[in-house]
Amino acid sequence: MSITLDAILHTAINPALLLLPRAMDSDAARVMLLAIGLQESRFEWRFQKISGKPYDKGPARGFWQFERPGGVAGVMSHLQTHALAIELCQKRGVAFDSALIHARLEFDDVLAAGFARLLLWADAKPLPAVDADHESAWRCYLRNWRPGKPHREFWDGYHTQARGQVMS
Repeated sequence: MSITLDAILHTAINPALLLLPRAMDSDAARVMLLAIGLQESRFEWRFQKISGKPYDKGPARGFWQFERPGGVAGVMSHLQTHALAIELCQKRGVAFDSALIHARLEFDDVLAAGFARLLLWADAKPLPAVDADHESAWRCYLRNWRPGKPHREFWDGYHTQARGQVMS
């Protein structure tokens, strides 16, 4: 892994949580954000890779791999997150425009972590506890990210790494 989980916590996730309401700041959120980032990009890719085309960019951006019509637009328009997304964008100096936000997610890790946390906040179900089983966390990930080709075989390891990092 090119970026350590400690670095992601200190340069992206923790600063993002400071920009959001205190109720969103929890170790359970940190675990899920780390595990999802590992699952989506391993914190190696800031844009979606296209198989067989190493120089082309797929539709997803940022370590949490947000697509514009799904994740970005969803966070921007959801009743629970709309106003919070406006505030986050103001604090990060990006206009509240889906194209601009989507492009910025590739380079602004704090904004990307903030949008990822907002997506989890919009979930009707509570976050899995820090010590939740892998399957509960996996279901939370599937419910919110809706991956096209989920790779369940890696999740338990990523979730274990994330818990270890947060609880250390």
